[in-house]
Amino acid sequence: MSTTFLTSCGDNHAEPAPKTEITLMRFFGSCDAKFGAVNDASQGVGECGIVTAMVNEFNATNTDGIRVKTQTAEWAPYYDQLTARLVAKDIPTVAVMHESALGDYVRRRLIEPLDASLPALGIDVNDFTDHARRGVTLNGQIYALPFDTWAWLWHINTTLMGQAGLMGADGKPRLPHSPDELLAMARQFKQRTGKPLFAWAIVKETAATNRTFQTLIAQQDTKLFSDDGRRIDMHQPQVVNALSLMQRLYAEGHVKPNLDYGAANQAFLNGEAGVVVVGTWTIDQFLREARKPESPLKGGYTVVPFPQLYQRPAVFADGHSWALFKGGAATPEQHAAALKLLQFIWQRSAEWARTGHLPVRRSVAQSAAFRALPFRENLTEITRTGASMPSSVPTQRAVELLIGEDVSNLLVSGKPIAEVQDDVEKQVNKALKKVRR
Repeated sequence: MSTTFLTSCGDNHAEPAPKTEITLMRFFGSCDAKFGAVNDASQGVGECGIVTAMVNEFNATNTDGIRVKTQTAEWAPYYDQLTARLVAKDIPTVAVMHESALGDYVRRRLIEPLDASLPALGIDVNDFTDHARRGVTLNGQIYALPFDTWAWLWHINTTLMGQAGLMGADGKPRLPHSPDELLAMARQFKQRTGKPLFAWAIVKETAATNRTFQTLIAQQDTKLFSDDGRRIDMHQPQVVNALSLMQRLYAEGHVKPNLDYGAANQAFLNGEAGVVVVGTWTIDQFLREARKPESPLKGGYTVVPFPQLYQRPAVFADGHSWALFKGGAATPEQHAAALKLLQFIWQRSAEWARTGHLPVRRSVAQSAAFRALPFRENLTEITRTGASMPSSVPTQRAVELLIGEDVSNLLVSGKPIAEVQDDVEKQVNKALKKVRR
């Protein structure tokens, strides 16, 4: 498909006014300088490039006079800004939502259920993957259109793993199957390369430590929260197992210290660690780097789900989705336009899967085109093994922050495990108690 460009010519011919304008609020960055004129989703690169080109394509090709006005926000303050806008009645028509955040807005009756609308759009909920369907379903109703599944992965420098003697005869990196195997592997890697096995974000970062902790808990088949989602139980032996392993890896120097998110990824790209623990969204970037002749990753990059160290395969996973906010469409025409945008996004699911995020459509996940993309065969199991906080847990972003802060303190400052257990349980249960039912 050829690329079409929206140009601003020197003549005085203005574009015709749209019949219907709707707003779309999102994160994923701003990249108008590079992709603002590209209106072919297949020509987008990376999260920002693909979503920008996708919306541009919708604006350029829909025959109903619909124009989508994108409102871009930063990831960290996104939900604070969204909430402030809802309070001020400056409501976006469509907004991106983490599935883990969806429940809070559904409980406040701010989001429109989609069950009645999807069939007319040709969107078959039976085509949703298991993880995607769980993520957007609350109280038996579907409240958002799933966009992707993302998960916690090991991105691996196979050149360094080879130097450490940790590559198998099949040409794949050896993976640990228990905490003891992981520690032995980390020690061998450090001894033979002089470098730590891991880079992962700890400084000014709570999400990363929480996601690793949640993965280790899920692999032990442990319920961290009560059935009603209103209490956390940190005083379980499985919690001690997870915290002890993370603490030991850091204390023995197997995690490059004091890295924030950007520095952790850069350390991996610079060849300063064998594995960076981060999500699916970096696959596209790391692949591009691995093709550069001067890159330490040149010809030596692979990615796998977070290895199974305990009883069952599980990895922390969440997903992005698109929600229609009540009051965001002031007219029937705007409401219809929002649904047509969701239909268009659904039809472009395969393009978004190029980011490294996993598809939410079974038909895309099973397609030859998707499986031909690098490493996707390794990752499709996550649509079955992905583990999230239960949807019954309210204020999940706040809970993630509270857990992540204390686990980071465990690693960086050596806070005793027992204190971490006590403080997380006290603070999280206090936060959950405050939430209106």
